Amino acid sequence: MAVHPIPPLYGPASRTLVLGSFPSVKSREAMFFYHHPQNRFWRVLAAVWGVPVPETVAEKRALVLDHGLALWDVVASCDIDGSSDASIRAAEPTELGPILAEAPITRIFCNGGTAWRLYGRLQQPRTGMPAVQLPSTSPANASWRLEDLIRAWSVLREG
Repeated sequence: MAVHPIPPLYGPASRTLVLGSFPSVKSREAMFFYHHPQNRFWRVLAAVWGVPVPETVAEKRALVLDHGLALWDVVASCDIDGSSDASIRAAEPTELGPILAEAPITRIFCNGGTAWRLYGRLQQPRTGMPAVQLPSTSPANASWRLEDLIRAWSVLREG
């Protein structure tokens, strides 16, 4: 059973929550979100806001918080093979209550289909808030070009 080791990232101005499924092996090792060098998450966010791609954890945190975002994942613990979302079994949900109580979250987006499906099953009944599925920034989602991801993720700027 793998346990999520990364705390949620949010602040008093976080209005948009972006949820992944469960952190990759690289992210768990680094104790920060989307740490695998092939994941396009940070390149996409930087392009959406027209800022340089963050390199350090401090720069990544600043990018998230400066743009009213919050980051976390749907799954707190699960059985998983490596970093494969498709292998997630026996998923237990994270506790979104503190984020929703402490930050003025008005929108929730899921990074990919697995996160969206798990959110719908494990989280939405508890939060009462619907989520929007965005295409995964994972390197496993090779059918989406970077330009297409940026266009799809630009919805984060609206609202």
